[in-house]
Amino acid sequence: MTASEMTSKWLDAYHDPVASLYTFTQCLTLADIQADGDWKLIIADLGTGSYDMKLKVYKNTNLMSEHAIIDLPTGVVNFYMDTLEPRTPAIAVASGPYIYIYKNLRPYFKFTLPPLSINQIEQELWEQAKHDNINVFVLRDALEGLRSDGQLLTVRSLKFLQLESTDLEPFANLHKHAPLKRQTVITCLDTLKKSLADEDAISCLVVGTENRAIYILDPEAFTVLTTVDLPSIPVFISVNGLYDVEYRLVVSCRNGCIYTLKRGSKEGSKYCIELNSQPVGMERINKTIYVGCMDETLQCYSSKGKKLWTIKLPNSITTMKTLDYSPRQLKTLLVALSNNEIRMYKDKYLVDIIKTEGIVTGLQFGRFGREDGTLVMTTRGGGLFVKILKRSAKFEEKDALAGPPISQNQKINIPKKTKLFVDQTLRERQNAVAMHRTFQRDLYLLRLNTARQYVKALDNSMNPISSDPTEPLKLSAQIQGIGPTFKLTVNLQNTSLSQPTSNLIITFNYDDKLYSFRNKFIEAPMLVPGLNYSFETFIDCLNEKGVSDNVKVYVLKCGRSVPIITGVISMPVTVAVAVAVA
Repeated sequence: MTASEMTSKWLDAYHDPVASLYTFTQCLTLADIQADGDWKLIIADLGTGSYDMKLKVYKNTNLMSEHAIIDLPTGVVNFYMDTLEPRTPAIAVASGPYIYIYKNLRPYFKFTLPPLSINQIEQELWEQAKHDNINVFVLRDALEGLRSDGQLLTVRSLKFLQLESTDLEPFANLHKHAPLKRQTVITCLDTLKKSLADEDAISCLVVGTENRAIYILDPEAFTVLTTVDLPSIPVFISVNGLYDVEYRLVVSCRNGCIYTLKRGSKEGSKYCIELNSQPVGMERINKTIYVGCMDETLQCYSSKGKKLWTIKLPNSITTMKTLDYSPRQLKTLLVALSNNEIRMYKDKYLVDIIKTEGIVTGLQFGRFGREDGTLVMTTRGGGLFVKILKRSAKFEEKDALAGPPISQNQKINIPKKTKLFVDQTLRERQNAVAMHRTFQRDLYLLRLNTARQYVKALDNSMNPISSDPTEPLKLSAQIQGIGPTFKLTVNLQNTSLSQPTSNLIITFNYDDKLYSFRNKFIEAPMLVPGLNYSFETFIDCLNEKGVSDNVKVYVLKCGRSVPIITGVISMPVTVAVAVAVA
């Protein structure tokens, strides 16, 4: 199936490459904010990154309203915070240390994260500066010492340390009378159903912060219900379950680990998945955790942390999102790549490829307007694209472009145990000690015979490499020709680092009824270390019946009866003789 055939499963509903939307998947959501059955698209626009941040609401393809945001948004979710009729959800926007709650498109409440404890020495230093009892340069040196010791400082102190010497005193005079605070910021945001699993049930907010903590907030009083400390800063969070019954949080952190938190957990170091690369996206489908990493791989883990499979992708991952289409009971994973593609995976099988006009940075699937299967995409260039899933579209695992066939995952019908198998099993259980001793004895005998043969080979010099440290030589031989005359080339090399070798003789052992050597005795000159020396002789085959034999090459030292090294050459059959016989 080609990519164009795959793309035909979607209808192009809206196309605006110059919408000037700069956002990510975490800042997109779909909600029926007016309880009229017409679902709206809520986007937290990052603007330029320093100003012009806005919360935009789209009705169909038209901008319905927009609200200014003070700081960069890090997450947007919709949730139900009461049981009033009509059932209108609230919008929560995480920005800096605050969560802005909107109800009926109007500001409703602002929640501030609990302040963090301040270093006592830092507080005393600013208190002295407030009463002009300390010099600004001494203040800077003292704060720098605290930072060098690994102490966490307030934003005021960090900004103070970044200033030039001429700007220290004006900054201190401007801020010394203001109350000193150390505030964290929000890194990720999600929702958790409180006591019922209904679609419009009351939900709690789950907040991940820069101070390595997870907060679960009460949706009515906006107080902290539960706090969980993590070993690292959370960046992605996935939630399922009910807060009053049982729930599980899967948190991906900046240290490249994934932690699983259950109800009653106070820290997230017990259940841990260590990744080979930093995560760029994480989704949870049923009891399976999908993680996209910076090394261009898509990895799958069970809820207990067991690695199930890994897929190598053609390009780097930009974002991920779960496609949950209830009318068809379809749950797949959408993976956006930097090569202008969105890949859809069902388990580990690739079932669809969507070509896009730009690099997708934001994905959201759900009901938009009155259409259930709508895919909203935002690109790095600021474009907004909307596609609708065809009702006739089919996603089958056999359409996979990668991975083994489905039959490989099917269980094989294992036959029943025969009486012979059962008897053999009982015999092994009853005689386990004797069988083990027999195996060990045979293994020792094998090692002993191997060692004896090796020593015999060393004693007889039946080795192309010398074992004598005083004569370190290496021998190799090569036969050329098709017969009846062959050319034999013997190569000798001195493997010593600095010691030359001399008084060497090369001779041969062969069957004189089969072969005749023109030069049976070769005197080798002094061998310089590191150089390769070649010696040649010709061999005539005397047999006309196509018989061949081995020829042994001996390298001897004058005054010694045992060869230094020995080479065995397997002579080829003479081709001319073989043709004549045929």
